[in-house]
Amino acid sequence: MTDSTLCPIEPIAEPPWEAIAAIPIVDEGGALHPVSLAAPMLRTLPLYHALGVPGAVPECWAREAVYRRLLKVAQSLPDGLGLVVLDAWRPYVVQRHLYDTLLGMVEARYADLDEADLWAMTRAFVSPPSDRPECPSPHLTGGAVDVALCDADGMLLEMGSAFDEARPASHTVYFEHHAHDAATRTYRDRRRVLYHAMVDAGFANLPSEWWHYSYGDQMWAWYRGESRALFGPSGPDSLEARWRRSLGQDA
Repeated sequence: MTDSTLCPIEPIAEPPWEAIAAIPIVDEGGALHPVSLAAPMLRTLPLYHALGVPGAVPECWAREAVYRRLLKVAQSLPDGLGLVVLDAWRPYVVQRHLYDTLLGMVEARYADLDEADLWAMTRAFVSPPSDRPECPSPHLTGGAVDVALCDADGMLLEMGSAFDEARPASHTVYFEHHAHDAATRTYRDRRRVLYHAMVDAGFANLPSEWWHYSYGDQMWAWYRGESRALFGPSGPDSLEARWRRSLGQDA
């Protein structure tokens, strides 16, 4: 087996969001699964809920195909490393909060930039909120996940920038070009391990976020050269929905 720390991460093209939004979605259906049930193979830390983000849920939910690929990744990691899922399916209200909050901060910090540049800076780290069937925000599909590495004791490993940190060092390939000492070479190597394990399992990476990977959504389809996306907007099943189905009130 090739040591993935010896395999550089090749430059990743910036996502052409208009083209991605035009990719058709043929939803395969299927329920969302709670990733916490995969313990101890997978660790979960629903970070938005832990940080008190309004509307955030205390579970990481993902489509079955994503769930099983995450298990494959966890099994493939070198001894002493574990996979931690920080976020997966995300309610619309959370997506709205994240986008509006970051956009407001960007506008305050870069008041001299035009609207297009402000949008692009924000879009690099948070997708505009959308629950439209033809073009949902990635995390609303159950196909996008945010992941990190931990050691055998469950301690999160430093990756060179924190999860959701909106700065250049968060770009996946940043340390391919800025590994000048032991610490930065360690960040580079850890990102290589995570990247190659996720991509080998079928995921696609968002180049501005070392932690963000997708399977089945429109971004994944574009990066993997697929003609269609597999997942549209989704959400965990509710008690009310189960009752309606049992009463024959909807499919």
